[in-house]
Amino acid sequence: MTALEPVIGLEIHVQLATETKMFCGCRLSFGDEPNSHICPVCLGHPGVLPNVNEQAIVYALMIGEALGCEIAERSTFHRKNYFYPDLPKGYQISQYDHPIAVDGRLGDVRVHRAHLEEDAAKLSHKGASGRIHGSGASVVDFNRGGTPLVEIVSEPDIRSAAQAREWAQLLRATLASLGVSDCNMEEGSLRVDGNVSLRPAGSDELGTKTELKNMNSFRFLERGIEAEIERQRELIESGQEVEQETLHFHPDDGSLTPMRSKEYAHDYRYFPEPDLVPVVPTAEMREAARAALPELPAARKERYLTELDLPEATAASLAFQPELGGFFEDALAANSDATPRAIANWVTGDLVAALREQDLGEDPYRSKAEPREIAALAAMVEGKQVSHSAGKQILAKLAAEGGTAAGVVESEGLAQISDDSEIDAMIDAAIESEPEAADQVRSGNEKAIGRIVGAAMKNSQGRIDGGLAREKILERLG
Repeated sequence: MTALEPVIGLEIHVQLATETKMFCGCRLSFGDEPNSHICPVCLGHPGVLPNVNEQAIVYALMIGEALGCEIAERSTFHRKNYFYPDLPKGYQISQYDHPIAVDGRLGDVRVHRAHLEEDAAKLSHKGASGRIHGSGASVVDFNRGGTPLVEIVSEPDIRSAAQAREWAQLLRATLASLGVSDCNMEEGSLRVDGNVSLRPAGSDELGTKTELKNMNSFRFLERGIEAEIERQRELIESGQEVEQETLHFHPDDGSLTPMRSKEYAHDYRYFPEPDLVPVVPTAEMREAARAALPELPAARKERYLTELDLPEATAASLAFQPELGGFFEDALAANSDATPRAIANWVTGDLVAALREQDLGEDPYRSKAEPREIAALAAMVEGKQVSHSAGKQILAKLAAEGGTAAGVVESEGLAQISDDSEIDAMIDAAIESEPEAADQVRSGNEKAIGRIVGAAMKNSQGRIDGGLAREKILERLG
């Protein structure tokens, strides 16, 4: 059978960090009392008129410029008509055939368009505790209704679930660096949907696509796309057809269930919004948007590679994870005695591991370790004041309790042993404690030296440099 190739495109909804909603003056909020930030406009009362949020236009222009898009000289709003309880007007105000930005690129994926629209309200389905007259209840919180959104649509240039995850992370980092959104996936301010299809490898034809929803983390995005690729592959290889539909991904067991048949544009009966004038950005507005752009993650990664000589994976981690990159920059600025590579390795390695152990997510600023102390620790290890093994203990202490690297070294007695006679005695004791491993090393099996090095590190409580211990053991054993 002909090999099949995945074709993937992403649709990303970004809630903009404006103070008020897209078409009214209600304050934006998250977690406030339900239905406490509403008005006749966002509730769709008859006779009310929308008014465009100027800051949302500015943010949309910044996003378009950051993605290398062509900014439209004139863009218009449309009514996207459909009925659902979370949409009180019976339509959503969006941009259809004249979006504010088109034809961009981020990394190796083209951006089809970026357009402005309003978010729907939040619909929640109650279980047994919310039953009314024996049936389930659904409740609507209209606080979210009318929140400014930019929807970013990629071209179908992605060929694997892993690439989809990596590109979505790059996009999130780019948006976060602009300050246009907090990009919090858990709170729904960044939502990613995937369009997935399969086709014969080498073909230019597109297969029938499905849309995946409910992927509220990058890990779930990758898992959901992988599951859908496998599902479509099994259908095609068994002679069945893939139906165009919207699917719900269940992270708990990795299953996919149909939500509805996939809609087409004509199903929404788009027509121009009669209550809003077109958006016509001035040359000054566009220039201001360009001038407001910070160093973008793709450029930051390139700087890390060329100027700081960081490894590819390390540079990508720091550039594409804003919190991690910011912590690294602060540490780099705080201590010139440590090399950038050493600081980067501690930040992306043991500090990230400590964050996971403490269930602190991916933000190193939530730990008690200060950037300057991580840089100080890196300098100590590079200067052989403490061993790398002891450095791990120091970092764990800093992350959990704070303080200074020098203070932990002193209080825990972790300064590296520099007295040769003391080191030699510990090496001899380690060899004596592992006679079988010593014989194997003498016979040419150098891998067995690990057990002896481990014994030496244990005897010294991590205060001997591992590389030095290895050298001395090899000298002893010939």
